[in-house]
Amino acid sequence: MKTNPGAKKRFTLTGTGKIKRKHAYKSHILTKKTKKRKRNLTYFTTVDKADEKNIKLLLGKK
Repeated sequence: MKTNPGAKKRFTLTGTGKIKRKHAYKSHILTKKTKKRKRNLTYFTTVDKADEKNIKLLLGKK
């Protein structure tokens, strides 16, 4: 199965098999958001367990 190009840009697999993603809401209309909120949106987080199976399929993994 081919890898989905959109998913390839957005997600990365960790060594333990979890999926890393960036936070949303950090690209525009930043003036009304607090410094703390913008700072916390900077960091990576992991994908929810419920979505992992579908994302792994898009990435062409098992």
